[in-house]
Amino acid sequence: MAEKAKQAEVEATEAQEVKTADAPVVSEAQANPEKFLNDFNWHNYEEGIDEVEDSQLKEFEKLVAENFVDTLDDEVVEGVVIHLTDRDAIIDINAKSEGVISLNEFRYNPNLKVGDKVEVLIDVREDATGQLVLSHRKARVIKAWDRVNAAHETGEIVNGFVKCRTKGGMIVDVFGIEAFLPGSQIDVKPIRDYDQYVNKTMEFKVVKINHEFKNVVVSHKALIEADIEEQKKEIIGQLEKGQVLEGIVKNITSYGVFIDLGGVDGLVHITDLSWSRINHPNEIVELDQKLNVVILDFDENKSRIQLGLKQLSKHPWDALGEEVKVGDKVKGKVVVIADYGAFIEVADGVEGLIHVSEMSWSTHLRSAQDFVSVGDEVDAVILTLDREERKMSLGIKQLTPDPWTDITTKYPVASKHSGIVRNFTNFGVFVELEEGIDGLIYISDLSWTKKIKHPSEFCNVGDTLDVVVLELDVEGRKLSLGHKQTTDNPWDKYETEFAVGTLHKAELTEIVDKGATIDFNEDIVAFVPSRHLEKEDGKKLKKGEEAEFKIIEFNKEFKRVVASHTAIFREEEAANVKAASTSAAAEAKPTLGDANDALQALKDKMEGK
Repeated sequence: MAEKAKQAEVEATEAQEVKTADAPVVSEAQANPEKFLNDFNWHNYEEGIDEVEDSQLKEFEKLVAENFVDTLDDEVVEGVVIHLTDRDAIIDINAKSEGVISLNEFRYNPNLKVGDKVEVLIDVREDATGQLVLSHRKARVIKAWDRVNAAHETGEIVNGFVKCRTKGGMIVDVFGIEAFLPGSQIDVKPIRDYDQYVNKTMEFKVVKINHEFKNVVVSHKALIEADIEEQKKEIIGQLEKGQVLEGIVKNITSYGVFIDLGGVDGLVHITDLSWSRINHPNEIVELDQKLNVVILDFDENKSRIQLGLKQLSKHPWDALGEEVKVGDKVKGKVVVIADYGAFIEVADGVEGLIHVSEMSWSTHLRSAQDFVSVGDEVDAVILTLDREERKMSLGIKQLTPDPWTDITTKYPVASKHSGIVRNFTNFGVFVELEEGIDGLIYISDLSWTKKIKHPSEFCNVGDTLDVVVLELDVEGRKLSLGHKQTTDNPWDKYETEFAVGTLHKAELTEIVDKGATIDFNEDIVAFVPSRHLEKEDGKKLKKGEEAEFKIIEFNKEFKRVVASHTAIFREEEAANVKAASTSAAAEAKPTLGDANDALQALKDKMEGK
């Protein structure tokens, strides 16, 4: 120790001599600061064993400031990885001691190795063992925000690691910051599988920063849009109607297919996909399929491009054989049903219409759905054929004989038949005697006795009714039928049974306006006027009261019957008056006063006195 002190004294003396020689003075401490710092005896200095001159102390402090990191400053510094363990990385930041960082902070960089330079922040100056505790994560965050802000301002392209999926997009690690990548900003085309991007490193552009909430939004789509825009301008400039281009199916909707023509999208409407009718475009194309399409039309800005696929093949009508003609029998599939008929595809892309009137010989039209269903295979006859207009009309009923050909033989007037009730009108019932033969029963011909306001009161659709042919119009193809005519008219019998003047005992059924009604049987309902309800004692009959009635009116044509209770005793009294008069005249000349007394007595009796 004494030798070192002596050596230091000699060096100090030599330095003093050099100074006095007016020459540049370079001490050993300045020439080799690392050696000086390593050899400096801190213990002697602290114990005061060796005194150190002020000049030496200042020089020492200067060297320390120049060569060691100030561990008190909260700044990001660069360090070098000097050793790796299973759990930690040992980092040299040129301080009094090395620092340690958990390898968890380097998960994003699995290829970390000795000698790599990393940015660190002193988290704890020294732990219990005297080592510096550093943080790479915090350093990355501090530096990352500077880099992210710079990238946002300059438009610089940055690399990011796609960590995972999240609602509406992906989470991307950019410089150690978790940024949000919206699903719409991943690519210019719709993304169907987000998981294919997880754990991939991609290029992004910082498009938005929220400093208040520390949110960063990045976009990969923005990088390729610029290139696509150039391609789009080039493609649009060369577009011409009738031009055939290759494209990729980008999206399929219920109304059509969007085709990517290389940065420009066009729409193939569902009607331009196939000459045949289809229910959905996915019957013809699938996603990512390459197709040749033809340009049909576009707007002035060429932003809306209408494409066609079926136009690349010959129209089916042009391929229809010349041998096909009117009257030929064809087979086809029902593709569409409307109220007025059904469309039949007789060949790929060639359709004919069967009007509902051509489906049955019946003049009573029904819905086409009563005869055919979509998908049915049907036979038909070509009725009209227009190749220029590409129209064809077909018929089914022509495959069977017209039932009206021998109608007079099968259904002569007055003949009896059975038919099925098909539908109602306000004035009658349509009854089908056989396929193609319908007849009408007027409401007045349904029943001899019942007063029917609507046919549904008498029967139901689907019921079987016995009928009689009343009239036959061959040219007009009309049948007039009757149901009540299948039985005898009961009013012919009632005309005698309920003749005027006949007496019938019955119960008063109902009190109605201006009188009452009596049900003599299920057919005869008689009306009794109010003045004919009076009994002999002057009181009136009540509902449910049984009495004897006299028929005073019977009309078979209008089915009207009128009865009276009062008329019964009124006639008896009149007969008594007449008999008394006759008896008085037969007696030997009675006095005039006697005759008057007798007549007055009868009159008082009739009036109830």
